[in-house]
Amino acid sequence: MSDVMPDRLSVDPDSPYHNAELLMKGIGIRFKGEEKTNVEEYCVSEGWVRLAIGNRVDRRGKALTIKLQGEVEPFLKGE
Repeated sequence: MSDVMPDRLSVDPDSPYHNAELLMKGIGIRFKGEEKTNVEEYCVSEGWVRLAIGNRVDRRGKALTIKLQGEVEPFLKGE
């Protein structure tokens, strides 16, 4: 079993970085040492996350996000 997390992952099924199988296992994200629950997408090598802004959506029904820079640590949630 490999515990290697992808460098980039998105919850949007239309994204090329979407991995439904991995998302079903349960992914946690620590951003600047604090666990976040509203992460829509992350990139470890570039050091950023996209966080959903409340329940707001754009005209296509996608969550509105804000991009923040900092240290990103993805991990598999306990089994």
